[in-house]
Amino acid sequence: MEGAQATRPRRGDELDLRIDRLAYGGAGVARMDGFVVFVRGGVPGDRVRARVTKSKRSFAEADSVELLEPSPDRVEPVAPHPGAPWQVLPYERQLREKEAQVRDALERIGGFAEPPVEPIVPAEQQLRYRNKVEYSFGTDDDGELVLGFHRPGRFDLIDDVESDILASERVDRLREAVKAWCRAEGLSTWDRRTQGGLLRNLVVREGRRTGQLQARLVTSPGSELRMAELAAAAPAESMLWTRAAGVAETTRAGETRRVTGQAELEEELCGLRFRISPDAFFQTNTEMAERLYGTAVELAGLSGRERVLDLFCGIGTIALVLALDAGEVYGVELVEEAVADAIENARLNGIDNVRFYAGDVRLAMRPLLERSGKPDVVVVDPPRAGLSQKVVRRVLEAEAGRIVYVSCNPTTLAPNARQLVDAGYELSSVRPVDMFPQTPHIECVALLEMGEN
Repeated sequence: MEGAQATRPRRGDELDLRIDRLAYGGAGVARMDGFVVFVRGGVPGDRVRARVTKSKRSFAEADSVELLEPSPDRVEPVAPHPGAPWQVLPYERQLREKEAQVRDALERIGGFAEPPVEPIVPAEQQLRYRNKVEYSFGTDDDGELVLGFHRPGRFDLIDDVESDILASERVDRLREAVKAWCRAEGLSTWDRRTQGGLLRNLVVREGRRTGQLQARLVTSPGSELRMAELAAAAPAESMLWTRAAGVAETTRAGETRRVTGQAELEEELCGLRFRISPDAFFQTNTEMAERLYGTAVELAGLSGRERVLDLFCGIGTIALVLALDAGEVYGVELVEEAVADAIENARLNGIDNVRFYAGDVRLAMRPLLERSGKPDVVVVDPPRAGLSQKVVRRVLEAEAGRIVYVSCNPTTLAPNARQLVDAGYELSSVRPVDMFPQTPHIECVALLEMGEN
């Protein structure tokens, strides 16, 4: 123990480290006399000088501050981008890492000896695939207004961006037009230390199939802006204005009003049309969302007669796609505004074999089962935290023949899958889908089937 204490690094120490592998979440893993150090910015094969930011009993966290020897796998990034840390890895290596991390989570956390992980589905576009981006306003060292992303590890500093490699060129032109107009107006920006100033965020959404482009300016309350003039200067079909009083860095609060165009963005997905409210969740990669939902439908094994429950249904995207091949679908979602969107989207597409309900899944499942009857398939698409033990129990009470689990976090899918398997289900397949190239984020769809009695 004394030896372990002696080799434990302290906060601020600078270490010469060789990166062995990647951890879930994207940090590089290095070892120093057996002590594990997670290094942000390091990839396998790199030798780096790293500064320790956190030291615990069994591990430390550090930032790479100098690349001493680059990995033979390392490639030049297309452009600096805090949201694309894996662009220094060849895309095929990114895919291998993600597939391996899904398998590792199921083995290590879920206790599955040979998890049935299928080959990962590669992305259709490796760059410029995002249909939604949130930018932050700030000022540079010369006091000039900038519009871009938070500097990694800093809540108070914003780095300007001129070309966002994860968004389309149309989004670039819109952002630059808004930036130029705000600079010309001499507008102040939100100071995240003093909580003063006007301009906070710019949220851009793009209908990849419809061609619609929407801008939403987020500001502090109490000031008037010439928003009509800004809308005229910005190449977007619609402009919204949100005034938020909170101090948190969020674009989901405040009062939003329409300046020009429609408040809802329209998009097409899997042959259906969806209206998306300003704060509604919609998968940020339209093309790969089709592959993700197509996988869910495939694994559900629908023949046109099944009764399906869709838990955490959001604005109804998965439920409505499932409804095309199911007998009847029931969707449950906690956020009432999302349920209203789902009902409207069903009407918009003329789909009448789906019903949506607002409620907490944990509390709504039993009343829903009394209304719907026993389902053939349960589809779950939970948040990153996965399913709570109570929701797992409610899913088990439904006694569906198949459970389709859409996951954005394999480390929470794994324990949930173990709970379901211990209760009698079999983990039949897990298919990773690369929704977010150049990032460590992993989505996958798992199928669990009721075992033979």
